[in-house]
Amino acid sequence: MFNKSHAMALSPVRLYLQTPAVTRVYVTACVLTTAAVQLGLITPLQLAFNPQLVFREWQIWRLITNFLFFGSLSFGFLINIIFLFRYCRLLEEGCFRRRTADFVFLFLFGGVLMTVMGVFTDQVFLGQSFPSMLVYVWSRRNPLLKIHFLGFLSFHARFLPWGLVAFSLMLGNSIVVDVLGIMVGQTYFYLEDVLPNQPGGWKLLRTPHILRCVLDHQEGEPLMLR
Repeated sequence: MFNKSHAMALSPVRLYLQTPAVTRVYVTACVLTTAAVQLGLITPLQLAFNPQLVFREWQIWRLITNFLFFGSLSFGFLINIIFLFRYCRLLEEGCFRRRTADFVFLFLFGGVLMTVMGVFTDQVFLGQSFPSMLVYVWSRRNPLLKIHFLGFLSFHARFLPWGLVAFSLMLGNSIVVDVLGIMVGQTYFYLEDVLPNQPGGWKLLRTPHILRCVLDHQEGEPLMLR
C-alpha cells in the first residue's frame, strides 16, 4: 500500500496526465527546450527567430523554436510557465472544451501575428508573449471573475493582463513581449467575439476544415461544421 507521502508525490504526475492535450504538449515542449539549453545540448542562437536565416537559408524550425524558449531557469521562467499552464488549461477546459481545432487555430493565429510583429520589433524569442495572449483572451471572456494575485491583491479578471505587465516591470524585465501578447489577444478577441456580434458584422476568423477533420472528428460521431 502507498503511504500518504507517496500519494502526494504522485499527484503532480496525475495532474500532468489529466491535463488536456494541447496544454500538455505545449508546456512540455517549452520545459524540455529550456532544459536542453541549460544542459548545453543546444544554444539559444539555434532557436532564435532570425528572418534572414528563416527565409534565405530555410531554417524553418526557428518559426517554432523561438516560441519554446523562455530564457534561463529562473524565477521569471517559473512564473511564465505557471501562468502558461494555468490559463492555457483554463481555456482548453472552458470555452474551448471539445473544440481542439479552434484552440489550435488560436495558437496558429497568435503565432503568425506575433511573428509579423517580431520582425518590426526585433524580438528573437516570442514565447513569453503566449502567456500574455492566453491570459488576455481568458480575462476578456471572464471579465468579472475575482482574481487573487500574489496572495494579497484582489481585482476583477479584466485587469489581470495589466497586472502581469506591472509585475514584469517590478522584476526589471522588458514588457515588450507582454504588450505584444496583449495586442494579439485583443485582435483575436475582437475578430472572434466582437465583430461577428456587431450589426452587419461578419465572422472573419474560420478554423480550417483540415484542422477539424484531424482534431475534432471522433469515430462514431458526425463531424460538426462550424
